[in-house]
Amino acid sequence: MDQEIGFCTTSDGVNIAYATLGEGPPLVYVTGWPGHLSLEWETPVARHLIEELAEGATLIRYDMRGSGLSDRDVGELSLERWIEDLAAVVDHLKLDQFALLSLGLLAGPIAMAYAAEHPERVTTLILSSAFLRGSELSTPERSKTMTDYISAYGFPLSMDEDLDQEDLKKFQDVARLQKRSASTEVQGAVVRAMFSANSEKLTERLTMPTLLLHGQSDTVVPFDLGRKLAARLPNAKFVPFLESSAAPWQQGIIVEEIRRFLQVDAPADDHAKVATAGGPVTILFTDMESSTALTQRLGDAKAQELVRAHNTIVREGLQAHGGTEIKHTGDGIMASFPATSGALECAIAIQRGLAALRQAQADQAEPLEATLNVRIGLNAGEPVAEEDDLFGTAVQFAARICDHAEPGQILTSDVVRQLVAGKDFLFSDRGEVALRGFEDPVRLYEVRWREDDAG
Repeated sequence: MDQEIGFCTTSDGVNIAYATLGEGPPLVYVTGWPGHLSLEWETPVARHLIEELAEGATLIRYDMRGSGLSDRDVGELSLERWIEDLAAVVDHLKLDQFALLSLGLLAGPIAMAYAAEHPERVTTLILSSAFLRGSELSTPERSKTMTDYISAYGFPLSMDEDLDQEDLKKFQDVARLQKRSASTEVQGAVVRAMFSANSEKLTERLTMPTLLLHGQSDTVVPFDLGRKLAARLPNAKFVPFLESSAAPWQQGIIVEEIRRFLQVDAPADDHAKVATAGGPVTILFTDMESSTALTQRLGDAKAQELVRAHNTIVREGLQAHGGTEIKHTGDGIMASFPATSGALECAIAIQRGLAALRQAQADQAEPLEATLNVRIGLNAGEPVAEEDDLFGTAVQFAARICDHAEPGQILTSDVVRQLVAGKDFLFSDRGEVALRGFEDPVRLYEVRWREDDAG
C-alpha cells in the first residue's frame, strides 16, 4: 500500500498538496499543524499512524499552506485561509460525503468550521483534543509568551531523560520532521490562530454523529475544555483516555476508538493469533465494583460513562503490553497474553491508570457522583481455544480469582508468581482460600502496584 500525491488550487490561488491512501469510505484528515506528506511517509512513527488510519478507509491528508509540499510563500496565514485549504481538497476530489478527522491543535477549529458550513457533506466528525475558545487554553500573558517563543524557535518538544534507544530515535525523527515541514514563523501563526479561535457559535449546527477523544494528561488543551465542548454538541460521544493527546502516533487507543466509531474492522493482530492458538497463556479478568448498583444509582447514561472509561484504560493497557481482548463481560474484560510478565505489567498499568483517573475526577470543579474501582485476577495455563474464545479450567480459575479480589486489588495464582520469578514484581502472600467451584483451597498472591508499595 503506497500513498498517491496530487495538487489542487484554493480560491485565492494557493497550490495545496494532498495524498490518498487505502480503499473504502473517504476519511479526510484535517491538518492542524504544519506537516510534510512525503517526509511523514518516510518517518516510521508517523507512517505507522497513517497506515493504521487507512485500514478499511480511503485516507485523505494534505499539507496546509505554508508547509510541506504546498506553497510556502503565501502571504496571509489565518484560520479562514486554512479552512479554504480543506475546502479546496474535498472539492477537487469531488467528495459528496465523508468522515472528517482532526487530531489536535488548530485542526479542531478548522474541522468544526467546515462541518458547520457543510453539514450535508460531513457524515461523521471526529475531534481529538478539541476546544471551544482558544482564549481558555491559557492566560493572555502565557499565550503571548508561547506564541513569541514558537515564532522564534519552533514548537518545544519535551524529551524524557529516561528514553530508551527506540523512543529516542522516534523523538529525533519527529523533531527533524517538524523542523523541515515549515518555518518557525508559520508555526507561530498556527499557534496565534489557535489562541484566537472561537467555535462557540457553531455547535448548534454540528448535529452529525461526533466522536470526541481527550487525554486526561493533555498539556496543551486542558481536559475540562474537552468535556465542555462535548456537553455543547447535540450528538456527541465523549471518550477520555489517560495519556496526553498531543502525540497521536503514541496513542493506540485513538485509532481503536476511531475504527469502532466508523465501524471499520481492525486488521488481524499477531498477538491474537498467539494468544488463541493453544499452548500456555496468561488469562486476565477485570471486574468493575458494584456495576449493577452503580447503574441503579446513576442511571444508564452516567453508568455507561464509567464503563467506557474502564474500557479505554484496559484497552490502552492491552495495546501497550501485548494483550488480546477475548471478550467484554458487561462489567469487565477478559484478555489473554503470550507473556506472563506482560500480563502483570498490564494489570499494574490498569490500576495506576484508574488511580490517576480518580484523582483527576476529584480535582474537577464538579466531581462525578461515583468513582471507578476495579478488581483484577490472573492465572496461567493451557485453555481450550474455540471461535476466538478461550475455555477450560485455566480460564475458570482466573475468573474465580478475580471474583475473590477486592476493588483496587490485583490477585494471581501461584503459577503466575512462579513464572515471573526473578523479575521486578512485588507479591504479598494472601494464604489459602476456597474458590467457588474448586474443591481444594488454593494459595493466592497480591501484586503490589502502588508507588509506595516498594517501601
